[in-house]
Amino acid sequence: MRITRRLEFDAGHRIAAHDNLCRHLHGHRYALEVTLAGDPIGLHGAANEGMVMDFSEVKAIAAERVVERWDHAFLVHRDDDIVRAFLASIPGHRTIEFDSPPTAEHLAVVAFRLLDPAFRDRYGNHLVLERVRLYETPNCWADAVREDMG
Repeated sequence: MRITRRLEFDAGHRIAAHDNLCRHLHGHRYALEVTLAGDPIGLHGAANEGMVMDFSEVKAIAAERVVERWDHAFLVHRDDDIVRAFLASIPGHRTIEFDSPPTAEHLAVVAFRLLDPAFRDRYGNHLVLERVRLYETPNCWADAVREDMG
């Protein structure tokens, strides 16, 4: 059985070496979908009986580990010295640095790695994080899928 929980957040970024519009500072209304696989919980009378995991728990974990950290932040590549210096000049600015350009693909992989340990077999129901889908726009997204994570 698979379940998916969607969360949204706003963040800015730029892809410095991009040969089109994404080289400029801009922002997105990102959506993060967390897909879990597992057996429905069979503990009779439990509050989460019949669920793979309570959606509110999925939301709380994803919010704590990814969404609250990235929401209203600027997501920047460590090598983007110009933008990093500019952001450092803004007192208290929320800036998140990454080892690679903050493309949808890279952000999906980072989110998967941040979330994966939190969803490992929590209830003895073989729970596992199967996929993280990160929407950069309503029409463009990247999937980090367990089988591709190596």
